[in-house]
Amino acid sequence: MNRAQEKALRLSQIEQLLWAHPEGLTRAEIARRLGVNRSTITKYLDAGHLPPGIYEAEDGSKRLVMDKDADLTKASFSLHEVMAIHLATRLLATRSDKQNPHAASALRKLGKALERLDKNISTHLLRSADVMDEEGNFRDPVYLKVLETLTEAWSAGRKVKVQHQMENGRVFDYTLSPYFIEPYAVGQTAHVIGWRQPPAALRTLKIERIRAAEITRDPYTIPADFDPGVYLRNAWGIWTSDQAPVEVVLRFHPRVAMRVRETRWHPSQHIEEQPDGYILWRAQVAEPQEMLPWVRGWGADVEVLEPRPFRKALEDEVQKLAKCYGVNLVKPRDELIAHRRERDGMEQPLVDHLAQTAILAERFAAKVGLPEVGKIMGLLHDLGKASSEFQGYLRSRQGLISPDEDGYVDAKRGEVDHSTAGAQLVYEKLASRGREGRFVAQFLALAIASHHSGLIDCLKPSGENNFERRITKDDKNTRLMEARSRIPVIEQQLDETLLGHFETHFFRKIFEEIPTID
Repeated sequence: MNRAQEKALRLSQIEQLLWAHPEGLTRAEIARRLGVNRSTITKYLDAGHLPPGIYEAEDGSKRLVMDKDADLTKASFSLHEVMAIHLATRLLATRSDKQNPHAASALRKLGKALERLDKNISTHLLRSADVMDEEGNFRDPVYLKVLETLTEAWSAGRKVKVQHQMENGRVFDYTLSPYFIEPYAVGQTAHVIGWRQPPAALRTLKIERIRAAEITRDPYTIPADFDPGVYLRNAWGIWTSDQAPVEVVLRFHPRVAMRVRETRWHPSQHIEEQPDGYILWRAQVAEPQEMLPWVRGWGADVEVLEPRPFRKALEDEVQKLAKCYGVNLVKPRDELIAHRRERDGMEQPLVDHLAQTAILAERFAAKVGLPEVGKIMGLLHDLGKASSEFQGYLRSRQGLISPDEDGYVDAKRGEVDHSTAGAQLVYEKLASRGREGRFVAQFLALAIASHHSGLIDCLKPSGENNFERRITKDDKNTRLMEARSRIPVIEQQLDETLLGHFETHFFRKIFEEIPTID
């Protein structure tokens, strides 16, 4: 190594040390940390010829301090590293809507430094810098000043006082210890993650909503176990939660299946191929609400299956969109049919069928003092017919959907399960209500699941628990979640019927009163 190379290496090491110690270091401390003689450091850091960006503190301590606003050391890159820089800078240039002279300056320096290595990429880096400086970009001096202050505070390990504005316009004062600054491409913005007081907890603030920031003299230390990658691991973008992540299940149409498979949308995602060409996409997400813009972007090519509140949010949005654009939507409960008479095409709405069956069954069961039993079985026996698969099957059999149309279901009678959904729902509602509730759950679920086939064998000669297999049948086959969301009025009536101690009354009636009747 020649003298010039040795000097460059030493200066680089010194810069890194001073960068890590914003309070400054004496020449003796630098020499000790680098394992060299103090005279060696003095040779490179002569008081009268200090390198650019390094200066002596004015307090007389002889400490050398790094000017964080000064140019840092030179760096060298391979061609492929240059390409990585190009891709990163393009994201910065195209996903930021505010003028940022620091970003533009950094891109220009990189562009000029890489000119000899690759003229083409260098040119585009310089163009990206121009994009950052375009007059069309939003000038926000407050945002820029806040970002500069947060950067300096983060670097120096100093707490910062901030004024943060909420969506409703109210402004609150906090003391913040910045742990990490995270860009957010979806919102063309950036957030600061840090310890906020109040409430003495880790919080994320959108930098655009910070109206003022001032560095304090109070130091802080980022906990050794804080890892932004771990902290944001379950976030869709930036939203985190103190609760366990929620499983999101989406069903994508075959026409977008390839596009969905091409990208890793979330670290926890899992894709299941379906026989019909659809795909099920699953992921554990901290706040599913943050996914709304992304899900909206797929339009009718995606269906939210889980969680239910997320699906309900999309259903509500569809209704609002229809109203906004003047589209007359037929309510799902009105378009669902239970039967269609072949001779004249007369259709019976599914909700009417379930409600009327419940009235008749309630009347019959009242003769033995168990009207609720009849009502529940009537309400739920055909609940599974609310699924789009069964509706497609029913209309396909009647010739209302041709084989070349979306929604056509090629199935024989009995192949599309419509009786298990109701059995699963009543079992879900009652099985957790003690010994009596579990018994009633089994009684009702068995009757509903068997209403076409005759009572099923709960335990086969082989030892297989056929009842358990039916009750735990996968939702993709029973479509319970879809059915209960399309006709929620049925579940509401079920919940009202199950109020009080219905299972206790049923248990007593079966085992105490009916056996004594002559």
